[in-house]
Order: sequence, then structure tokens, then C-alpha cells
Amino acid sequence: MKKLSFVAVLLLFTGIMFAQKAVITFEKKTHDFGQINESDGKATYEFVFKNTGNGPLVVSRVQASCGCTTPTWTRQPIEPGKSGSITVSYNPAGRPGVFTKTINVSSNATEEQVTLLIKGDVIPVNSSPANPYPVAMGDLKLKTKVVQMNNVDKGKSQNRVIEVKNEGRSSIKPVIENLPGHLSAKVEPETLAAGQQGTITFTFNSNKCALWGPVVDDVFVVINNKRVFSADYQLKVFANVIEDFSKLTLDQRRKAPILETNTRNIDMGTVKQGTKKAARFRFSNKGTNALEIRRVVNNNKELVIRPAKLTVGSGKTAELVAELNSKTLPVGDYKKTITVQTNDPDNSFIVLVLNWKVQK
Repeated sequence: MKKLSFVAVLLLFTGIMFAQKAVITFEKKTHDFGQINESDGKATYEFVFKNTGNGPLVVSRVQASCGCTTPTWTRQPIEPGKSGSITVSYNPAGRPGVFTKTINVSSNATEEQVTLLIKGDVIPVNSSPANPYPVAMGDLKLKTKVVQMNNVDKGKSQNRVIEVKNEGRSSIKPVIENLPGHLSAKVEPETLAAGQQGTITFTFNSNKCALWGPVVDDVFVVINNKRVFSADYQLKVFANVIEDFSKLTLDQRRKAPILETNTRNIDMGTVKQGTKKAARFRFSNKGTNALEIRRVVNNNKELVIRPAKLTVGSGKTAELVAELNSKTLPVGDYKKTITVQTNDPDNSFIVLVLNWKVQK
């Protein structure tokens, strides 16, 4: 029997190693909860997947697009032919109306990132005939204090309506103030007679909004010119400005930017308490059109991300720098995420993870 040379053995071994690759296959990637009651608590669904490859599958991260969605998943390695699951819970409390949320799944599979989607329609807690207007602002009663615009395609406007009623004995004139340029509100009728019902129609104009991604606006209800800028008279308007990539032509798809990163997870190691340290994420554009880093959503006070926006030409590379200031951090282990929104149709939202340990 002819002996194989060392090089041949090495090549054979390397080929076997590369051939062993996990493949993640979901039974379904979208779930519609339908109508759910705001008062019923969290709605839960289990996405089941199978490893249809020939190597162990490890799901390293599952990231939801907002804090109202909480995922848990199978964390141990999944052997070929075996199955795992990702359980997603949506909290409808304070979020009446239609919703659409995404969950990004990262793993060592051939398709490194998979996007799942949940959607539904939350029926307000006030739908009971006994108490149709549970929010009180003096004699003005409202069905909700939260206005959910949900996803708004860039270039379009979206309307949402709140039902109101004057339960006092005198007429009242409600006006919405503190409106940003991209948001308008119309009260109909302008003056509500005693016992009269009406509506407040909010219009979100994405063309006038400078932000991409999640937008939260606090507006106030002023009644009969009496300004009380407190939480009791505050309404919150939520929107998520996105691009509808489904309408791209085949040619536009071919010329679309293609984002590649050196990593989506950086371990910053040990940081001495009170010091600063920086991490760098490199973004490359393998597509034809310019890659736009439209927004970086960072809710971590100890991290500063620069720049907030970035344009990367075809074949070029640029960096996002994450600077950590451990001045106010107690000793311990930390894991933080930031969300990056881009114009890459296949990577419109990506989640970057930073790990570090603070020591005295």
C-alpha cells in the first residue's frame, strides 16, 4: 500500500475539516401572533431549527430588534441531524396596535446570520366596554398614551389614531404641543363638547426625519391653553424608519453594497477601573454602490461610538471606533451590544458585541 506524503495527509485532513460545516434550517422564519390582548401578558413562540449539515452547530447570539422582544435559545452544540429552538416572547404591555419585530440569529453555520420575524396586532387593555377610556388628562379621556407607528418606509408617511372623549361638563379644546418637524397631530373636532367623542390623528413623515431606525418622540396634550408639561399629560410616539428593500429591481440588487466586517464580537480583555480603552470594527464594502452606515444605536453610557455615520466606497474599508470609559463601572464582567443600520439589503441591521472585564 502506497504511503501518503505528509503534505498529502495534511491536505486530506484540511479538506475534511473544511467539509464539516453546520447548516441551520428553520421550519419557518416568520410567525404571526394575530390579535393578542394587551392585558394577557407576554406572547411566546418557539422557532424550531435543524442542523442539516455535517458539523456541530453552535448558535452564538440571538438579538432582537427591541427590548420588548426577549429571546432564549439552545446554547449547547447541536450535532448533525439534531434540532434546537429559539423561543421568542413579545411583551404587549403599553404597545397597542400592529407590530413587526426582527430577531437576528448568529451561528457558525454556512449562513452565519439568519433573520426571523414576528408580527401581530395588540388589542388595547381598554377594549372593555366598562372602561373604554382608561387614560385621564383632567376631563379629557384617552384610549392610550402610546402611539405605535411601527415600521415606516423611508419616503413615506404613516398615520395612527387615538380615540378621545370629553367626560366633563364643559367644552374643552385639546392641542398637541412639542411636536418635532417630522410629526404632526390633528384633533377632530377641535373643540369637544361635554360628553363628545373625538380623535387625535398623528402623522409621521419619514422624509422630514433625519434619523434612521428607532425614533421616540415625547409630545404633550395642552387643554384649554393650560400647559402642564408633566408625565400625566405626555404621549409617546414610537416609529422605526426603514428601507423597503423588497422593491429593488434585479439591477439594483446586483449593484447593492455588500457589507463585510472583520468581526462582530470583540473581547476587550481586562480594563483597569477608571481607564479608557478602544476597540475597532472594520467595515468593508464588496459591492458596487457606496455602503452607508446610516445610524449607530448605542444605549451604553460607558461607550462612545465614532463616527455616528459613515460612507464606504466600493472596495474600500473604514472603521467604527468604540471607546470605553470605565470610570463609573464597578469591578466585574461586562457584555454590551450596539446596533448598526446600513443600506446593505442583506445586512440592514447588524449587532456588534463588546466584552470586557473591569479590575481595580
